[in-house]
Amino acid sequence: MVAVRDVLDGCAVPAPATERSRREPAAVAVDVQVMIRSLAEQLVCEANAVLRETGDVIVLADECGPGALAFTLGYRGRSARVRTVVSGRRGQARVLVSGEPDRGPRRLAGEGELRVLLLTLIQPRTAGADRAV
Repeated sequence: MVAVRDVLDGCAVPAPATERSRREPAAVAVDVQVMIRSLAEQLVCEANAVLRETGDVIVLADECGPGALAFTLGYRGRSARVRTVVSGRRGQARVLVSGEPDRGPRRLAGEGELRVLLLTLIQPRTAGADRAV
């Protein structure tokens, strides 16, 4: 993943675009969660091929519990969690990034934003560089 090398070389990464998350039919919400999770696995594998040289890799951890599907991406003490909660016949997605303010139910604005989210975890943080997701 050329973008991972670029970030390691100091290129800046913007915050991933998000949008307000709405409750939608459970089947749709779960389908989107599964697609995003599958893409996350591919992106993590590609990124880790480059990151292994640094000694640290991105960890992808799944959660499955009553009424929710989630996965967390973790790198050097930073993490991002993508979660879909199902209640009755409706589901709602949410993305939470450690160290970022909670802006309520927000989801990634598209599949491409997952790549940006992953890159923001790798990007070194500078003092006072809080970004809302």
